[in-house]
Amino acid sequence: MSLDRARARREIGATIRLALPMIVAQLSAIGTNVVDAVLAGHQGAHTQAAVVTGASIWVLAIVTGIGTMMAVPPTVAQLDGAGRRGEVGPVFHQALYIAWGLGLLLAIGVWHASPLMSLFGVVASMRADVEAFLHAIAFAAPALTTYFALRGLSDGLSLPRPSMYFSFGGLLVLAPLGYVLMYGKLGFPVMGARGSGIATAIVLWLEMTGFAIYVLNHRNYRDLNLRTRMAPPDRRQIAQLLHVGVPMAVTLLMEAGLFVAVALLIGRLGETVTASHHVALNVASVAFMIPLGLSMAITVRVGNAAGRRDVAGVRYAGMSGIALVLVTQCVSSGVMLLFPAAIARLYTSDVAVIAMASQLLVLAGFFQFSDGIQVASNGALRGLKDTRVPMVITLFAYWCVGMPIGWYLAFVHGMGARGMWMGLIAGLSMAAILLFARFWRSSARGRWREDPEIPTPVPSHT
Repeated sequence: MSLDRARARREIGATIRLALPMIVAQLSAIGTNVVDAVLAGHQGAHTQAAVVTGASIWVLAIVTGIGTMMAVPPTVAQLDGAGRRGEVGPVFHQALYIAWGLGLLLAIGVWHASPLMSLFGVVASMRADVEAFLHAIAFAAPALTTYFALRGLSDGLSLPRPSMYFSFGGLLVLAPLGYVLMYGKLGFPVMGARGSGIATAIVLWLEMTGFAIYVLNHRNYRDLNLRTRMAPPDRRQIAQLLHVGVPMAVTLLMEAGLFVAVALLIGRLGETVTASHHVALNVASVAFMIPLGLSMAITVRVGNAAGRRDVAGVRYAGMSGIALVLVTQCVSSGVMLLFPAAIARLYTSDVAVIAMASQLLVLAGFFQFSDGIQVASNGALRGLKDTRVPMVITLFAYWCVGMPIGWYLAFVHGMGARGMWMGLIAGLSMAAILLFARFWRSSARGRWREDPEIPTPVPSHT
């Protein structure tokens, strides 16, 4: 396919316009972890280590929820692109049934997640506070999954601004609320890690409630008839959504699980090393929100093109988005490589934590490119509802390449936290190569058109 520069520019412009609110929403969402980490860090290394360890386990619930509900944006985008918008409402109702059931299961799982600490050898002095954090935040799991369903609907319709509004609004509420509950202000007792979990749970319920009221009342969603009686559970439609969403959840769990396992293994090395690791990981997670937001926009753009049966459009949407991600990763990599100590000082005043976190931030700077390419390529494949092969790819890359290399370098070769981060680089690089190759071949051959899950466009009448 020869390059049509004008079309490429139009696609880049459309992707940027769609992605910017998604990026702000992602940055606001991860900003909750930053707020928690900063508030905890200034209460002491112990509280910070407990909060960030608990947050690492909570991330498993987040990625399970968002991964499963990631079936919603490409499904909605393809229906919208195919001119079948009238079918969006009933599909969303089925997504809500999934969200509510999954939210309940995740709440139970987070409440009983303490065995993970024993499995990975987290030091005993941290366990009580980590458990207190998890017990508080577990109540937010149903709100979390419902929010992701609402967000999937809105983003799939190319309406990303509501996600930005409610995510950013939640962040504005979390900072003062977390401060009051963690530090015992306004007559509340000092609650430390437990207060952090309570504050985050309250904010998640507020975000979900506000988003639901907005969707039910705004004119942009009125033609979906969402205020009518909910469609009864449709096993076939639920199965189709899970058929697409579950592999996405597993894919995200393969990556997030790798990072969580790394965090819990590093927990064996003591509070200073744990706090240093989580400072660096928090920074990398913030930077990751930019390519992640772009990947969500890529999913919608590719999904719209697939719904139109536009082979060239799928190719342009995916490749333009991947090119944009490479540009953003140049910036994030440069910042981490040039200013690691200055970044670490924003999180803590502990000299030992700053020194070790600076070393890890340099390594984080090196994996920005592979991390960006793998998430962008995965976003393009999601737009085609190609989720099962990427799931296998991530399983291999993260757990057959990244984890063994990291564990060997850290605990056999004696490199500690730096060795685990080198394993992360290896796993992410392997995933980037294989996922990009998968999309390159799929978009070039156009075989996605034979997928029965991609809706047939409604004929236009002129």
